[in-house]
Amino acid sequence: MAKEKKLNVGIIGYGFMGRTHSNGYRRVCNFFDTEYEPVLKAACGRNQDQLKSFADKWGWETTETDWRRLIERKDIDAIDICTPNNMHAEIAIAAAEAGKMILCEKPLSMNAAEGERMVEVVESKGLPNMVWYNYRFVPAVTLAKQIVAEGKMGKIFHYRANFLQDWTINPELPQGGAALWRLDVNAAGSGVTGDLLAHCLDTAIWINGPIQSVTAMTETFIKERKHNLTGSIEKVGIDDACAFLARFANGSLGLFESTRYARGHKALYTFEINGENSSISWDLHDLHRMKYFDHADEGRVRGWRDIHVTDGGDHPYMGNWWVPGLQIGYEHSFVHGVYEFLKALEAGNPPVAPSFKDALNTQYVCDAVLESARTGTWKDIPFMK
Repeated sequence: MAKEKKLNVGIIGYGFMGRTHSNGYRRVCNFFDTEYEPVLKAACGRNQDQLKSFADKWGWETTETDWRRLIERKDIDAIDICTPNNMHAEIAIAAAEAGKMILCEKPLSMNAAEGERMVEVVESKGLPNMVWYNYRFVPAVTLAKQIVAEGKMGKIFHYRANFLQDWTINPELPQGGAALWRLDVNAAGSGVTGDLLAHCLDTAIWINGPIQSVTAMTETFIKERKHNLTGSIEKVGIDDACAFLARFANGSLGLFESTRYARGHKALYTFEINGENSSISWDLHDLHRMKYFDHADEGRVRGWRDIHVTDGGDHPYMGNWWVPGLQIGYEHSFVHGVYEFLKALEAGNPPVAPSFKDALNTQYVCDAVLESARTGTWKDIPFMK
């Protein structure tokens, strides 16, 4: 049944993230009861042939090759930004000035100063906003958040996380251009810190609270690469690997690591939380499971439980999917993100967590990590209330 309230979406970018978001918009009303129905009104990108293929495949009604024209359109309610990081601020600020709701890919910005301007404009306009830190919406991760928030773990002592990949080890891999902009510091802002550790940080801050200070080290293993746009050999400005220690405001200690040089790992994202009563661990490769250790268990059967997070009666989001025991996957986290955005619109209380302000707090930590690695010193973290 068609819904009375339509949310006309214009998306900018048709790569990997454009596909995940499109799937979220298309599927949300199949599985969740919402007052609003997302309408895939217009897709925007620079290459008309690729753009049309994307729009036809995913059901976008129209196309634009100039994002400014997309923002000017009266039939667009929300702008979804799926561009390289160096375009986020300009597009988001223009969209806010035009009165559009905004959903922006992570990280929010190239740096915290840029992010502050984005938050200021969006909040001054009172516009619904969200940043796509999608791992919050994995049911097992949401369950971990609930358990910590309920105090079941007692005082938290440790939070550790890593995000490991191996796709940039080849020294012949160029930097820059449509497919490899993440290796170009001018397009990405940073390497694994903003691309991978930002995910770890958003989850950590959401579950365990603000980070107060960090000390970090980074490394760029391949110092020069050919640039796809200029054709010349240029210095690599991004961090290939990063590791840092952190102190949380609740007194717990954090340990974070990310690299694109861990041979054999394509997307190993894990975290573990240790509290006085219990421990939790989670692994993206087995994302529907949460491991849980409770010291209150009888000694002879005490050990790590393997909780299959698929029970609709007890587990976040799962009541809208299949029967208990049948799992969901990565793409469903984006469906949940769209649902949370629509639910907030219905309730009249956007922005939606993670909001621009939430993402700015993550950006503060990323900036401090990079500065600490540069100076070899501990860095304190500002935090927006």
